Amino acid sequence: MLENKNQNKTSLAQLGEFGLINHITQNFPVQQKSTLKGIGDDAAVLDFKSKNVVVSTDLLVEGVHFDLSYMPLKHLGYKAVVVNLSDICAMNARPTQITVSIAVSNRFPLEAIEELYEGIRLACNSYKVDLIGGDTTSSTTGLLISVTALGVVKKEEIVYRSGAKENDLLVVTGDIGSAYMGLQVLEREKQVFLVNPNNQPDLEEYSYIIERQLKPEARTDIKELLEKLDVKPTAMIDVSDGISSEILHICKASNTGCNLYEEKLPLDPQFINVCEEFNLDSTTIAINGGEDYELLFTISMNDFEKIKANPHLTVIGHITAENEGTHLITRENTKLPLKARGWNALTE
Repeated sequence: MLENKNQNKTSLAQLGEFGLINHITQNFPVQQKSTLKGIGDDAAVLDFKSKNVVVSTDLLVEGVHFDLSYMPLKHLGYKAVVVNLSDICAMNARPTQITVSIAVSNRFPLEAIEELYEGIRLACNSYKVDLIGGDTTSSTTGLLISVTALGVVKKEEIVYRSGAKENDLLVVTGDIGSAYMGLQVLEREKQVFLVNPNNQPDLEEYSYIIERQLKPEARTDIKELLEKLDVKPTAMIDVSDGISSEILHICKASNTGCNLYEEKLPLDPQFINVCEEFNLDSTTIAINGGEDYELLFTISMNDFEKIKANPHLTVIGHITAENEGTHLITRENTKLPLKARGWNALTE
C-alpha cells in the first residue's frame, strides 16, 4: 500500500475530517479561469460563460476495481482521475475541474492518504484540471474513491454515442488490450508472491502493458488533433469496458449495425507476446479486455483521406444498416456475431 514501508504513520483521528481535508488539499493551486472559488467554502463557484458543461462520475471500490497488493496508492490516485477525464474526452469536451470523495478504514494512516492525493495532484497538474471539492468519511470495508469530472465544450462540438450513420468508419486511438494483459501479469505475480513472499518478480519485459493497467492516460490530445485534421466525429465513446462493448453501445444508440475487422485491430507487440505466453487468443482479449481508455469514434467516409496516415488513429471497421447486425470479420473472412464480453461491474 505504502511505497515507503518504514515511515512513521499518523492516525487520521489526530487530524479529524476538516484537518485532513485542509492537509491533503493545500497543494492544489487553481489553474482554470473558470474556477472562481474552489475548495474552502460550502460549494465551488464556476463560470463557464457561453460554453456547455459536461459532467461524469465514477466510483472505485477496493477489491472490485483495484487491488492494493500491487496497485500503489499514488498510481491509484492518478488513475482515479484519468478514468473520469476519459469520459469527458469521449464527449469531445475539454476537462476543467474534478471533485474527489473518499471513504477510508482505520487501517489507512495519514501517510497513505498523502500518497493517494499525490497521485491525484500529479494528474491535476498533467491535465491542467482543478480539484474544487469533495468529501471524506470513514469506511468499514476498505477504501472507496468517487471522482466527479467537469468539462466544457461548445454546443456545436458535442459528440454523442447516437450520431453514427451507415457507411461511417469506425476509428480507434492508440492500441487496445494491453491494460487487461497487464492485469493478468500482476495477478499472476501476486499468486507467486503469496506462495513465496521472498520471490521478487522481474517485470521489466512487461513494463508497457503493466503501465497501461496501473497508469493509463486520458486522450485529451485527440480533440485538438481532430480539429487540426478538420474532422468532426459523428459518434464517440471511451474504451473502458472492452471495444466490443463500446461498439455495441454506439450501434444501439445510433440504431445501426457494424462490421469490425480482426486484421485491422491495433495491437502492441508486447501485448501479442504476453497473450502467447498465457496461451490466450489476442483478438479475443483485444476486443473484450477493457481499461485501455482510448477513444472509439465514427467519422464520415469522406474524411478517410484526412486521417489515413495518422499514427494515432486506426480504422477498424465501418457502420452498417441496423438490420445487417453487428459482426466481427475474421482474418479468414468469416462473419461472426459481435458480442459484449467485456467488464460488467454488476456480475460476480
